[in-house]
Amino acid sequence: MTVDFAQVNGIEVAYHRVGDGPLLVLVHGAAEDGRIWEPQLEVLSDDFTVVAWDEPGAGRSGDMPRDFGLTDYADCLAGLIDSLALGPAHVAGLSWGGTVVLELYRRHPALVATLIMNDTYAGWSGSLPADEVRARVDGARRMLAAPAEDFSPTLPGLFAGDPPAEFLPLLAAISADVRPASLRHQLAIMAAADLSDLLPRVAVPTLLLWGEEDVRSPLSVARQFETAIADTQLVVIPGAGHMCNLERPGLVNRAVREFCLAHPQR
Repeated sequence: MTVDFAQVNGIEVAYHRVGDGPLLVLVHGAAEDGRIWEPQLEVLSDDFTVVAWDEPGAGRSGDMPRDFGLTDYADCLAGLIDSLALGPAHVAGLSWGGTVVLELYRRHPALVATLIMNDTYAGWSGSLPADEVRARVDGARRMLAAPAEDFSPTLPGLFAGDPPAEFLPLLAAISADVRPASLRHQLAIMAAADLSDLLPRVAVPTLLLWGEEDVRSPLSVARQFETAIADTQLVVIPGAGHMCNLERPGLVNRAVREFCLAHPQR
């Protein structure tokens, strides 16, 4: 997969780009990089210019400064979209990536044609009960405190069943490249973030893509989004958990394609 680079706000940002047409930007979750969108990149490139970034501190992108916050992730993503000069984008966020995308919309709404929220959160504190947030923080602390040889960034409950066999090599490669310092930083931001106040102010068409069996961001979170955002479409993916883009890529790709084609860039 070809990787391009852009200098954005003093950071070298890596991204994968394929296709031609309206811009579709894919934003990965924690402990991942742009390769997690492999099943979407080539398939959707016949209708769109598909771009999947490696956020600062992930994949082939440069490290982030110590004081990097959620607004900095959003501003960096905005800088990349600006640099592509393809107009407002369809922007999809998976899990933690959806929280980044919401902050992008808060700060740079003119860059966003539509939102695609994929098994995500308005921050953990914005979507989950306080006791669940505390349990996740404790679990992350234990994971990150493990000896280097025992460290595994694979969070529990990502799949409805076993990970799809065809993607095991991809998942292993992505996992091997995770930087524990980046993951620690991401999860701390995610635990504190509460963007629920933004949801009623979202004024672009929004697609909610949710695995029916997602236990990390359950369907109750999707219903919160659906209730709060005026123009939403919820597509529930059967037989899928938190990573429905890998578990049921055909259904996900079809839903994304139909939604984006039905809502052309303004």
